[in-house]
Amino acid sequence: MGTDSTGQARESSPLVTGGVPSGQPTGQSAYRAGFACLVGRPNAGKSTLTNALVGQKVAITSSKPQTTRHTIRGIATTDRAQLILVDTPGLHKPRTLLGERLNDLVRETLLEVDVIGFCLPADQRIGPGDTFIAKDLAELRTVRRRPVVALATKTDLVDRERLAEHLIAIDRLGDWDAIVPVSAVSGEQVAEVRDILSSYLPESPQLYPDGVLTDEPEAVMIAELVREAALEGVRDELPHSLAVVVEEMVPREDRPADSPLLDVRVNVYVERPSQKAIVIGRGGSRLREVGTNARRGIEALLGQKVFLDLHVKVAKDWQRDPKQLQRLGF
Repeated sequence: MGTDSTGQARESSPLVTGGVPSGQPTGQSAYRAGFACLVGRPNAGKSTLTNALVGQKVAITSSKPQTTRHTIRGIATTDRAQLILVDTPGLHKPRTLLGERLNDLVRETLLEVDVIGFCLPADQRIGPGDTFIAKDLAELRTVRRRPVVALATKTDLVDRERLAEHLIAIDRLGDWDAIVPVSAVSGEQVAEVRDILSSYLPESPQLYPDGVLTDEPEAVMIAELVREAALEGVRDELPHSLAVVVEEMVPREDRPADSPLLDVRVNVYVERPSQKAIVIGRGGSRLREVGTNARRGIEALLGQKVFLDLHVKVAKDWQRDPKQLQRLGF
């Protein structure tokens, strides 16, 4: 039992340390398939958990906030359920038109999914951003009847005492259908999270064939891989200013059939000349490093050799310009 803000007793959310939450089916039942959305403030571990649940990289990760710009669908298929994960940008107090559009994207997504996972990193205290999101989710849970599972992410970064404190704080934050501690990095409780989220999906046949891990177009995935590589090791203000557009993907002519090569031309947009200098680096060293790291990921994604042609361009204040936002895919 817990208490609400008036001191009245209320039922605590079921804490899950293995298996499924109390009241959920445990035996073999009809196949389930549907959509789940992971939400949370920026850098709450949503993308890393998406990748862990799918078993392969489908969403970019970074230590920088606001890494995710698009909803990436990762598909986790088992013999009992197909869980289609929609990874969203972190909800935050917007400072630009881009920020407002990203928040709108999250809220639109929440209305369309079958279950919501609320990510709250164990290495950080519950803050105003979490409270802001919890209020939005409370309305969805009570009015829209969307189940919400609270996920204590990044448990590998804290000891048992700190984790216990965090779980109590999560329980006091709101009413949840379940509370699950999980570490996407170590893999602890990842299978439990997948099973719990799947238990709230409707009965349905598979929505995607076996082996399909995402329905994102290749160009979008390539752009995200370039953004991820460009975000590593740069100043804090730069992630908000980076946009990546794949301009062209063309097979190289006159290549032998057993050794194809794909020419990929990509533009990286920043808002100021000083940011362009950061991305390029002294003598182009940083851009070469970005290209090497991104190409490695792109070749793994496509299963073939790639020639990556990167260009850095300035689109002044694009985050605040509706026309430029549209041109860059937002």
